[in-house]
Amino acid sequence: MKKIGNEVTTRNHASQSGLLQLENYMPYFDSIQQNRHIHRLSLLPVQSLNKIIALNEYYKMILDIPGSICEFGVNYGSSLATWVNLRNIYEPFNASRTVHGFDTFSGFPAVTNEDRNNRVGDYSTVEGHETILESLLTLHESFSPQCHLKKFFLHKGDVSETVPEFIKDNPHTIIALAYFDLDLYVPTRDVLLSILPRLTRGSLIVFDELNCPQFPGETLAVLETLGLNRVSLRRIPYSQFGSYMVFGN
Repeated sequence: MKKIGNEVTTRNHASQSGLLQLENYMPYFDSIQQNRHIHRLSLLPVQSLNKIIALNEYYKMILDIPGSICEFGVNYGSSLATWVNLRNIYEPFNASRTVHGFDTFSGFPAVTNEDRNNRVGDYSTVEGHETILESLLTLHESFSPQCHLKKFFLHKGDVSETVPEFIKDNPHTIIALAYFDLDLYVPTRDVLLSILPRLTRGSLIVFDELNCPQFPGETLAVLETLGLNRVSLRRIPYSQFGSYMVFGN
């Protein structure tokens, strides 16, 4: 893994650059009126396809579990958009399956000694990106049969504050899937403590950077709040550091 800009990546930068160059050499994709996005799948790198397959596997695990999907750490929203699209595929008439995204959209608000070499501001988005993401998710939701019902929500701010506020303002909330991509110790710890009473037996908790040397804070937060030897962590083969647990098992 290495850091490029303000993000850590495992991707082969040379190969990724090659795909981008090919995209520039194939501008005729833009002139295709039908199935343009299908043709662009030929440029999808394997790491991105892995991520989509993994999210699909997680979603299938909660089909019979009531409650919302909460993603903690949204960044530019690729996973959040995938959750919305998977809901449109698997549960187009389940208006109760709301999708919630929590992020500062300005990067890490603070780091502690548990977080090693991460810096304040890492994983920031361009200013105002949450407005663009809102429009993007609205478009994705428009393909749902119940598109007149808003079923996704963005929560901007420090999750240590916004998540407790969300639960207080929505006392009906049950969380079927909690997806952690916060990377850091304090926010991961605080969110875990906040949502535990809102999980039901069978709820899925997914960690994107567990057992990852670049982000030790995530593992330390799980160790402190859940106890590694008190839970059954599992992984699927499509994700390098992604791990999940079924709450209550």
